[in-house]
Amino acid sequence: MPFFLTLAAASAVGFLFLKGKVPGGVMVGALVGTVVLNIGTGLACMPAVARTAAQITAGAFIGASIRRSDVRRMPKLAKPAAILLCSMLILNLVLGVIIHATSGLDWMTSFFCAVPGGMSDTPIIAAEMGADGAAVAFMQFFRLLGGVGAFPAIILMATRHEEPAERSMPLEEDAAPNASAPSVSATVAVAAVCGIAGKLSGIPVGTLIFSMTGTAALGLSTGRAAIPMYLKRTAQVLSGAYIGSSIGLRELLDLRHLILPICLLVAAYLFNCFFVSALLHRFCGMTRREAMLVATPAGATDMALISGDLGISSLDLNVLQIIRMITVVSIFPQIIRLTVMLI
Repeated sequence: MPFFLTLAAASAVGFLFLKGKVPGGVMVGALVGTVVLNIGTGLACMPAVARTAAQITAGAFIGASIRRSDVRRMPKLAKPAAILLCSMLILNLVLGVIIHATSGLDWMTSFFCAVPGGMSDTPIIAAEMGADGAAVAFMQFFRLLGGVGAFPAIILMATRHEEPAERSMPLEEDAAPNASAPSVSATVAVAAVCGIAGKLSGIPVGTLIFSMTGTAALGLSTGRAAIPMYLKRTAQVLSGAYIGSSIGLRELLDLRHLILPICLLVAAYLFNCFFVSALLHRFCGMTRREAMLVATPAGATDMALISGDLGISSLDLNVLQIIRMITVVSIFPQIIRLTVMLI
């Protein structure tokens, strides 16, 4: 009974947040709904298998989004990708130290709070690696809120005298996912088998990495990998509910000390956006507006939509965001784990 009650509360509030266009709405809403239920009744409950299911689905969604056209573009984007990822990794580690010093959070949690990843992926990865998933979700929400809510307006103001260049090719037809029932079934089966193998391997974040890799291989070899949006939404609900079920009133009050780290996090990524865009503009030939959008730490889907609103139609931007997403979920956690071990 508590499980179904938790699932209902998480789904209802997640749906409301989605309709209200809150950044990361489904997961944030699911987390909020579960926390409210837990504080009010103490009945919130979500088994560990929910985390595994969320990781498998998140990995499958990322893997299925990788198209042949993306892979063909990747070698040509090595320089901007290296600039983007190196700057974000350095900033991630520096911010982790600052967050640890200003918040009292443990090292693992501090580093994951600063990861420029997705709202759906980062908190659940952090929880698996022993970090405080609630604190990570809280910090990630405000980073995403800045990336989606404030950064586009700042970018538009900073580049208002620049004529956006439509210089990148449009997405190819084979980039559209084939969401037929057989394709979805095959994708789910491959993701589940690979995800379980990853979990059994003992590799940190192995569930998500193996699921992502297997799904990407299926998509690139057959062109038929597909994860419908409702499955991604389900994974976001499970992820938010899993984290929210561990938060009570005392844990919620403990998050007050994150106000200063949140301000530092958003300010640092805004500075990084200007700095990296200057490098991409000078050494990679991007327009300032396109370069700033590339360096904005929001979700790949969010940036694809926002870039169109700002007059940029760029396959390069989309591919770079996908490269960032893959690297952040697969490599950054390993670097963070190694860094914490060395501290």
